[in-house]
Amino acid sequence: MSARVVLAYSGGLDTSVAIPYLAKMTGGDVVAVSLDLGQGGEDMESVRQRALDCGAVESIVIDAKDEFAENYCVPTIKANGMYMKQYPLVSAISRPLITKHLVEAAQEFGGTHVSHGCTGKGNDQVRFEVSFRAQDPSLEIIAPARDYAWTRDKAIAFAEEINLPIEQSASSPFSIDQNLWGRAVETGFLEDLWNPPTKDLYAYTEDPGLGNAPDEIIISFEKGIPVAVDGQKKSPLQIIEEVNRRAGAQGIGRLDMVEDRLVGIKSREVYEAPGAMVLIQAHEALEDVTVERELARYKRLTDARWSEEVYDGLWHSPLKRSLDAFIEESQENVTGDIRLSMHAGTATVTGRRSGQSLYSFDLATYDTGDTFDQTAAKGFVQLHGLSTQISNQRDRDGGFPTSAQK
Repeated sequence: MSARVVLAYSGGLDTSVAIPYLAKMTGGDVVAVSLDLGQGGEDMESVRQRALDCGAVESIVIDAKDEFAENYCVPTIKANGMYMKQYPLVSAISRPLITKHLVEAAQEFGGTHVSHGCTGKGNDQVRFEVSFRAQDPSLEIIAPARDYAWTRDKAIAFAEEINLPIEQSASSPFSIDQNLWGRAVETGFLEDLWNPPTKDLYAYTEDPGLGNAPDEIIISFEKGIPVAVDGQKKSPLQIIEEVNRRAGAQGIGRLDMVEDRLVGIKSREVYEAPGAMVLIQAHEALEDVTVERELARYKRLTDARWSEEVYDGLWHSPLKRSLDAFIEESQENVTGDIRLSMHAGTATVTGRRSGQSLYSFDLATYDTGDTFDQTAAKGFVQLHGLSTQISNQRDRDGGFPTSAQK
């Protein structure tokens, strides 16, 4: 059986050149699959046609924005997904969705191979390939940039050699990945940790110092899912798009960090995720009001572990599925409204209301009408600290006498 390669196609130079190159290397056909994940930019029909012009036997464009918002962004909100307490998993949550559609295309069009454009140095090769193998281990995987030492200059030379019908624009010094959930930028002068990001690096956010008037927003949740903005019911996609626009106008969601990559190196990344950061902040604020203390403490641990699983490309792992079940149960009462003031790069929670709130004014107030029984506190404090008291007494006095020593 002749080879048929299903390629994750972006429309750029590298994946356009990959179409004839993969056909040459495998002696087979190439099927190009492109997903609209809300990344904006070029019209997807132009992307589809370019793949055909470059030699693909089929070119498939999938509008996956709603699916991405509902099945990948919403679970990230519920899990307060932040790798290293900072990165809202912008690229990490998109890879399982891309691989899902590539595997489906391979099964529909008789694919024998799947291919991606990742290098051997980053996290995405792991995310793609672990996900491919979890869904269909019979598919062989080709990564031209890694397996064939493919570089941009080689891609340009090959395109010229075969007169490939694509325009070669000046190469950006950055590696950029973007979607509805955010935008990731790396390489170029950012590889020197002392170099500050320049203004032209940003696309999703305005300069926080522009002095735009503050914007007050109310985000409503039902069982952890965002369902409305300022009282207007909307789909998750519509909510993320609106919060992206409004928070981005205030310069919210900029992040410059050095992260621990799965492959063992540290890498500097600059992110823009205005909607993601505000929605997670609002969700955490509502959990503070509606989730019982011990459950909330444990969920913070599971949130961190969930984020690590997803970052590490283990979307389909048994642990991640089990964490999903726990997190889903924890969201049963996470219903209500959070009001935030967005201004000059910062979102500040200014109001909370919920019919499932665990906050009792009568118990919390220090004024007349306080129903908290403070007389019960004395014995509680003594018992709460008893083991610490005994341990310190032992260390100070050299232990306690046994009954024989008395």
